[in-house]
Amino acid sequence: MVVDILKRATVGVACGGFLTFVALTILMVLEIESSVSEIWSHMLASMTFGVYYGLASFIFEKPKWTPLKKTIVHFSLSIMVYFIIALTVSWIPLNLFAILISSGVFILIYSVFWTGYYLYFKKIEAEMNEQLHKQE
Repeated sequence: MVVDILKRATVGVACGGFLTFVALTILMVLEIESSVSEIWSHMLASMTFGVYYGLASFIFEKPKWTPLKKTIVHFSLSIMVYFIIALTVSWIPLNLFAILISSGVFILIYSVFWTGYYLYFKKIEAEMNEQLHKQE
């Protein structure tokens, strides 16, 4: 269990680090200057977000929960963590319009990922069923 937690957290840090590298590349190409402390806080925030998503995948391994309950819990925790991090490091300003727009974008991105994973696992399910029927 501890090894699995460390693996998932490490993957999350790696994803956060990669996204920070992409953001830094964009800043460099656009010749936008930023302080080391500002870059550090944004990198810490993105890696923290990555660790959260790495560990939040445990939610989907709860055998007694329905898929709907898993999705609701994961979505609720994800949007709370997002806003805590995003407001703390000023990814979004603290005003109603920005929060509503950010919520809409978050829901849209979450829906795209959810749909992608849903379709992927449905395809895997169909392939596994097909293999089982061939063996009969």
